[in-house]
Amino acid sequence: MIDKKRWKPRKVVIVGAGAVGSTFAYALAQSGLADEIVLTDINLQMMEGQALDLAHGLPFFPSVEIRGGDKSEYVNAQVIVITAGAKQRSGESRLDLLHRNAKVVEGIVDDIVSQQSQAVIVVVSNPVDVLTYVALKRSGWVRGQVIGSGTVLDSARFRYLLSRHCGIDVHNVHAYILGEHGDSEFAAWSMTHLAGISIDEYCPICARCSDWKKERNGIATLVRNSAYHIIDYKGATYYAIGLALVQIVGAILRNQRSVLTVSTLLEGEYGLEDVCLSVPCIVSQEGVERIMAANLSQEELDALFKSGSVLRKALMELQQAK
Repeated sequence: MIDKKRWKPRKVVIVGAGAVGSTFAYALAQSGLADEIVLTDINLQMMEGQALDLAHGLPFFPSVEIRGGDKSEYVNAQVIVITAGAKQRSGESRLDLLHRNAKVVEGIVDDIVSQQSQAVIVVVSNPVDVLTYVALKRSGWVRGQVIGSGTVLDSARFRYLLSRHCGIDVHNVHAYILGEHGDSEFAAWSMTHLAGISIDEYCPICARCSDWKKERNGIATLVRNSAYHIIDYKGATYYAIGLALVQIVGAILRNQRSVLTVSTLLEGEYGLEDVCLSVPCIVSQEGVERIMAANLSQEELDALFKSGSVLRKALMELQQAK
């Protein structure tokens, strides 16, 4: 249980002032959710430049303090968001990033623990599921206090594509991508609804659907390949993940108990053990407060087990490399 006296409500420290970290800081400042936003980075000049550039926008933001800082800022942060690490290269899978980024995350977590921080840690660096596991084990904290951004962004992409396909406002589309944030992720069609109507009931009466099974496979593939397309186009993704992080961090800062597909350690849920991946979770000021027991189809459970196997293999490779 987090000792609330040890952290400062609505203070967010962002580790990594690159494209993702600075874009998240910009979106968070506009949201009005945080009282303090602190950027840290090994590149001190970039950190100071980003913080100063953001601070010059203070007259246009809701009231917030924005500055650069160092590891001492971890002491009383409510949320620490780790975006630091090597970015994904064109054609490179997220799991290919593992060996380069694991050591970076371990060093950051060591600094957080050394400051006796009571923050919730949100890992964003890729491959996020493996690095969430690395961060959790390195910290020694309870599992809900260290989470990954998981498939929150993938689920948003899924909702967007369904909205376009079905001609329904995206805010009335409820849909989730589960498993690995990567190549083995899958669409949970059994949990997909449009304004309360299940997708399987809606599509037979929708004039836009000619071959629903073929079309839905195409949508799932587009979601899975979205990041690769964007990286090919412009080198990196950062706008949508910045907004996804506002939703995750906002749920923690405001104790919203939002249902989000963050990456968390499973300890028997869905029949999986000792692996971090994305399933629907209740996110509150404690981090992951509870894992939701969704009634997945057998096909979806098989896909979840496949994701778990992919991630366990990556963890084994990492442990063997040490």
